[in-house]
Amino acid sequence: MTLLRLYINIDHVATLRQARRTDEPDPVAAARLCEDAGADGITAHLREDRRHIQDADVEALRLALRTPFNLEMACTEEMLGIAERLKPFQVTLVPEKREEVTTEGGLDVTRATDTLAAAIARLKAASIRTSLFIDAVPMVVERSAWLGANAIELHTGAYARYPHDERPLAALRDAARQARALGLAVHAGHGLTVRNVGPVAAIPEVEELNIGHSIVSRAVFAGLAASVREMRQAMDVARVAPPR
Repeated sequence: MTLLRLYINIDHVATLRQARRTDEPDPVAAARLCEDAGADGITAHLREDRRHIQDADVEALRLALRTPFNLEMACTEEMLGIAERLKPFQVTLVPEKREEVTTEGGLDVTRATDTLAAAIARLKAASIRTSLFIDAVPMVVERSAWLGANAIELHTGAYARYPHDERPLAALRDAARQARALGLAVHAGHGLTVRNVGPVAAIPEVEELNIGHSIVSRAVFAGLAASVREMRQAMDVARVAPPR
């Protein structure tokens, strides 16, 4: 079974800071604490509206991190230029709408395919690993491979909203198998918590989870390091003894 990595999304540390437009809490300090607590990598989403993570944050993260840095971003000329300059380990292309509270669904890879293919080619030319945040739909998985991505990140929001409905989980399992058969690395994330991560962590093809909001929320009560360790333990237990 593939090793399962935990990437911590530190966006909402920045959300708390931006509530007062001050200098604390510091997302970079939070990221380093997550690394110390066992995170395998750090994720941050530099949104076009800069609602949480700022340009200075990604600059500092790129220099300070000891683990791989996954930069989430929209497929725009501005963001591609930033990625080419900073050269994070990985870029995950995600959809963005100004009015949304958080990312509501996967990237529509059936539209603007020439633009997406060109963006992936640019990132690869800069030696940046590429991932596409997508819904667990067979045609979308197939198109992601055709576009030349290294990996996909399966949107787990439907499963997180309806954890007792077998259909979203079955779709994730099928998409993971399909992606692996097509040569794609399989990641997953969105809405995952200590309570619901087990069945997703148990999918053998999934090799990376991106989790942020629930860890930052839990950190209010238990501390950031403890919340990272709790998630790590929940993932590892599920991986060794998959939930029925």
